[in-house]
Amino acid sequence: MNPLTIVAVAAAPAFFWLWYFYHQDRYEPEPRLLILRIFFLGMLVTLPVALLEGILPISDFLLAVFAAPIIEELAKYLVVERTVYRSAEFDEPMDGVVYAAAAALGFATLENIGYLVSVYLSSPLHDVLFVFALRALLSVPGHALFSSIWGYGLGRAKFDKKWGYVFILVGLVLAIALHGVFNFFLYSSAILVLGVFALVPVIWWLVFRMMDDALRRSPFS
Repeated sequence: MNPLTIVAVAAAPAFFWLWYFYHQDRYEPEPRLLILRIFFLGMLVTLPVALLEGILPISDFLLAVFAAPIIEELAKYLVVERTVYRSAEFDEPMDGVVYAAAAALGFATLENIGYLVSVYLSSPLHDVLFVFALRALLSVPGHALFSSIWGYGLGRAKFDKKWGYVFILVGLVLAIALHGVFNFFLYSSAILVLGVFALVPVIWWLVFRMMDDALRRSPFS
C-alpha cells in the first residue's frame, strides 16, 4: 500500500459522513460548492490548531482531554460563524448542523491522514487497518457529532435573537465537554476505553434529537 493510497483511504470516511449529514437536510439542501468550501476551510484550520497544540507546555493527557477539545471546537466554530453563518444561504436551523459537520469533517480528514500516514510509516499493515477502522467508526464521525451540537446552537441562534447567545454558549460547552470525555476514555486504561462504546450512542441520540428539532423548525417544512 503506497502513501497516496493511504491518503485516499484516510479521506474516505470523512466524505462518507459528509454525504450522510448533507442528506439529513430534507427540506432545503445547501449548495454543494458551499458545503465543500466549508469542508476545505475545516481542513485548513487543522494546521494552526496542530501548531498551537504542538507548542503547549502540557502533558499529552492534559492536551487530549482539556486543551484539544477547547481549541478544536472553537476553531471549527469560527470557520462556520465567520463565513456561512453570515450568509443568506444559512436560512434554517438545520443549516447549523450541516455546516458544522462539514467543517468538522474537513478537520477530521487532515487529522486522519496524519494519523494513518504516521502509523503506516512505523507499523505493519494490520495496525494501519486497525487504526483506520477505529477512526472511521469513532473519531471521524465523532468530530462531526461534537460540532453538530454547537451547530444546532448556531442554527437556533440565527432565528432566536433573544436567546441566541445562550444556545451558542450551551452548544459549545456541551460539545467541548463531550469531546473531552471521549478523549479521556481513549487515553485511559483498556477497561475504560470501552466507555467510548457507551458514550458514542448517547451522543448520536442527542444529535438525532437536535436534528429532528431543527427540521421541525424549518420554514420550508
